[in-house]
Amino acid sequence: MKILSWNVNGLRAVHRNGYWDTFLKEDPDIFCFQETKAEPDQLPDEVREAEGYMSFFASSEVRKGYSGTAIYTKIEPEKVKYGMDIKEFDQEGRLITTYFKDFVLLCVYFPNGGGGPERLKYKLDFYDAFLEYINGIKKPLIFCGDVNTAHEEIDLARPKENEKNTGFLPEEREWIDEVVRHGYVDTFRHFNPKKEGAYSYWDMKTRARDRNVGWRIDYFFANQAAMSRVQKTFILSDIYGSDHCPVGIELK
Repeated sequence: MKILSWNVNGLRAVHRNGYWDTFLKEDPDIFCFQETKAEPDQLPDEVREAEGYMSFFASSEVRKGYSGTAIYTKIEPEKVKYGMDIKEFDQEGRLITTYFKDFVLLCVYFPNGGGGPERLKYKLDFYDAFLEYINGIKKPLIFCGDVNTAHEEIDLARPKENEKNTGFLPEEREWIDEVVRHGYVDTFRHFNPKKEGAYSYWDMKTRARDRNVGWRIDYFFANQAAMSRVQKTFILSDIYGSDHCPVGIELK
C-alpha cells in the first residue's frame, strides 16, 4: 500500500498549473493534502471527485482560501473524524482522522509559528493537544503532514543560521523529541539515519530549490504497532507545483 502526503500550497493552483495529473501518475492508494486553501465546492470536478478515490475535506471556518486538509483513498474508511473536538484548533481545518480496518491514518497541517509570540504559542498548544489526542487512539497509527518544524540539524541546509527562527526553535524541536519519547517513529529517518540533503520544503522567493537549500518539515510518523508494516519511505523531490514536495511510505 502506497500513501503520499503533500503540502500543495493551494490545491486549485496545483490543478490550474498542470501538476495534478503529474501527481496522480504516482497512483497512490491514499494521498493526503495540506494547505488546500479551498472549499470542496471551489474545486474542479476532477479534483473534488478524483476517479477511483473517495475524498474527504476539512476546510477553514476562519476564512476562505486558508489552511485546509484533504484525504483521498481507494480504500473505504470505517470512520472519518474531523478535528480534535477542540474548537480553537479545529476551526482552521487542520486535521482529518481516517479509521481503516488495520490502522488509523491522520492527515495534519500543523500551524506555522511565524507572525509573533501569539501564533508561536498557538502552534505549541496545538502540538500538545495533538499529542494527547493521538495517545488516546489505541490502534496502529500513522500521522503525516507538514509539521512546520525541522527536527535535527541534518534536517535543514542551514541549521546555524536558523537557530532563532521559527521552524527550528528549541521549543519546537523539543516537541518532536517528546513525540519520539512516546514511541512514534520518524519513518524517513528510521530508514535513512544519516542521509543529508533530503528536504521537502524550499523557499520560493530565493529559488532555494534550485540550490537544494531546504528543510525537511513534512513527515510520516508511525507508532510501534504500525511501524512493523512500514517497508519503505521516500521523498518525491522531482514533483513540482508547490514550495513543498510530496513524501511517502509503502506498507506491507
